[in-house]
Amino acid sequence: MKEKYKISIILLVFIGAYFLPFGSIRFRSSLLEALMMLQEYAREHVLLCLVPAFFIAGAIANFVSQQSVIKYFGAKTNKVLSYSVASVSGAILAVCSCTVLPLFAGIYKRGAGIGPATAFLYSGPAINVLAIILTARVLGLELGIARALGAIVFSVVIGLCMHFIFYREEKDKKTNGDFIIPEDETALRPLWKTVLYFAVMIGILVFVNWGKDESIKIWQAIYKIKWFISGFLIVILAAILNKWFKKEELKAWTTSSWDFAKQILPLLFAGVLIAGLLLGRPGHEALIPGKRIANLVGGNSFRANLFASVSGALMYFATLTEVPILQGLIGSGMGKGPALALLLAGPALSLPSMLVIRSIIGLKKTLVYILLVVFMATLSGMIFGNLI
Repeated sequence: MKEKYKISIILLVFIGAYFLPFGSIRFRSSLLEALMMLQEYAREHVLLCLVPAFFIAGAIANFVSQQSVIKYFGAKTNKVLSYSVASVSGAILAVCSCTVLPLFAGIYKRGAGIGPATAFLYSGPAINVLAIILTARVLGLELGIARALGAIVFSVVIGLCMHFIFYREEKDKKTNGDFIIPEDETALRPLWKTVLYFAVMIGILVFVNWGKDESIKIWQAIYKIKWFISGFLIVILAAILNKWFKKEELKAWTTSSWDFAKQILPLLFAGVLIAGLLLGRPGHEALIPGKRIANLVGGNSFRANLFASVSGALMYFATLTEVPILQGLIGSGMGKGPALALLLAGPALSLPSMLVIRSIIGLKKTLVYILLVVFMATLSGMIFGNLI
């Protein structure tokens, strides 16, 4: 560790030890809430939810070529195909709002249209497979499904709006020809093997997290045998890995999975602690009283949804940290509509990403893109809140 970082850490610890009100009963109870929330996450969400998801993300990083996705954004590509690929690319690429920026810059500057390019820009971080899984697991299936569907629809609508608004400008834009990325020279295994490999891993993730619901007989019947199904799928996965994958590929896969874990878990745990300290677990008070939160984002008013959308667009959310933060907000009185609005605006935008996007497509296009994201998030939040 560099000397300047050591000094910074020592200084922060000193300031905290000197100024934090440890004598306050409310502060001590908030610290306990933070630790209790972290323990709850460790027990309920890490081993069965995040660990399998990390392995899926590692597999995506190694065995699904990014070139096979983004090559469809060329000017001569069929528009239906182009927007379809762009709208679901987040689930394939599993990137965050920072990682997607250089990819967006590359495809736009080499000839991709503003429509498919911005659809990709939005969907890349918005449909992150880990975030969708954790949202459904922690915040409820309805929000998880709404987030996934909303992000896909958003990407297409925003892309089409950008295309029509800037049609003349894009028509006159000089490009370097159709955007083409060369295929990987690495020999890929047959498609059916790759599909089966991912299907088995997703099946393991689904069944080990299968919840108990006595109101639905079929659901309850599957719950009783979920460990047998999961064990069977694990045996199949072991056979697939033994027969179809080389040792070098398995090493690369586990390394990528570990890299995801190292990158995400510290940020996630920090987000959980901060959320617990400020907001507490659902039904438990912490530093910020629930009444204040309810006044800003409670209910499903236009103001609450707009506030959530703008806040999400300006704030930077490290991957997955928006989930525990929203869990605390919902527990403090945040409406489901504003929660969805923040989920749809937050991961895809942040103040740092706005500055980078401006440098790529210019101020006018950036402002239109930001306004579209905020407007769509606000509208979607209001609709979802009224439906739920």
